[in-house]
Amino acid sequence: MGRRGPTVQSAGMTEDHHEDGFVVRATEGEALANVRAVLQLCATGKLRCSAKTRLPGAATVAAVSQALVGGDFYPAEPISAFAWPLLVQAGGLAELAGGRLQLTARGRAALTGQPASTIAGLWTRWVSNGVIDEFSQVEAIKGQRSVNALSAVKPRRQVVARALAACPPGEWVKVDDLFAKMRRTGLNPRIARSERALWRLYISDPQYGSLGYDGFHDWSLLEGRYTLAVIFEYAATLGLIDVEYTNPAGARDDYRDNWGADDLDFISRYDGLLAVRLNALGGYALGLTDRYEPADRGVAPGSLTVLPNRDIVATSDLAPADRLLLSAYARQTSERVWTLDAGTLLAAIDSGRRPEELTRFLSAASRRELPAAVTAVIADTAARARQLTDRGVCCILECADPALATLIARDRVAGPTCTQLGDRHLAVRAEAEPDFRKALRRLGYVLPAEQQA
Repeated sequence: MGRRGPTVQSAGMTEDHHEDGFVVRATEGEALANVRAVLQLCATGKLRCSAKTRLPGAATVAAVSQALVGGDFYPAEPISAFAWPLLVQAGGLAELAGGRLQLTARGRAALTGQPASTIAGLWTRWVSNGVIDEFSQVEAIKGQRSVNALSAVKPRRQVVARALAACPPGEWVKVDDLFAKMRRTGLNPRIARSERALWRLYISDPQYGSLGYDGFHDWSLLEGRYTLAVIFEYAATLGLIDVEYTNPAGARDDYRDNWGADDLDFISRYDGLLAVRLNALGGYALGLTDRYEPADRGVAPGSLTVLPNRDIVATSDLAPADRLLLSAYARQTSERVWTLDAGTLLAAIDSGRRPEELTRFLSAASRRELPAAVTAVIADTAARARQLTDRGVCCILECADPALATLIARDRVAGPTCTQLGDRHLAVRAEAEPDFRKALRRLGYVLPAEQQA
């Protein structure tokens, strides 16, 4: 979906509030928790995206926003909540099925993997295979869909990634200083495909507001806004940089001389970003360091009490990701209580969850050994789930009489490629079908073309 026009009101929950309205926010710990929360949401099937654009719907953005530790950067304008569904798609952790995001095998592995490694992979995949052109979210600049208006997006992202990697770790860098360094070192994420293409971009009016006029397409207006979009919406969401920001209204004035800009409080929702600080997670994700010591140690011991009646009681506030994990395996009966039974476990396993994930989680969160009744129901349900094995798709053939079915099933060449079902039917596995057809011709039979499906 296209997001509504910028209507930012004030900054949300942060590490530090200043009286002058500036906000300092450390993103590293939040992102390590948020990536788990978003993957848990995908596992529940609650997130929907457009099959055509792959963009999240309003309900999905709202669901992600509620699950984010500390909330989004601004309460009235989604940044992280919009970015996460795109990031997990680009990273191959989730894919669309019937309009809903579902975890891939890689995504299921990430649920129990190291979140820092997951985030590093998401950044790498976004730089090479992002779902959208980030500049499309700079909505005040029109004409972006004109033919040959914009340059290729992948090289632009790579330039911004190199600019971030050049930031001194642990030191605050003002956005304007970052822009100056990028220009000085030739790191230019050029937006317009050509000088002529600048005339296709405009503010308010395609003729009078065109950016093709001399002096009306400054670096900060185009390349700078693109850089802000990438680092605020994606690098900060992934926790690679800590950020200092404020309300975007009035934060920058580099567009005021452009025709039609008088009625605009800002050019993009990212105008409020003032400074960035490359943190330890960012250094790891950008390849500046080989190792990362996780800041997120997982669920705190003693945060859950697991009772013999199979009730699970939260004795302290749980992170959104942990609440989602519990709700995947157990039925929530009150604000702090979940009830575990074979039915809820079977439903979780049927949706692709693994019972050992729950066992590890409960063991880590409880200070005491898990009650026998709990371990027993988990073990019994897991054993039941192993009683059936999916052998894949097969073709069912009906023979004219039992003698023919027996002949084919007992043939030394055709027999190993099929299984006799009852008196007259044969099951042929998809991967064995070519060999089965070859053996069938050797016996003097063939499946007519009009019967093949």
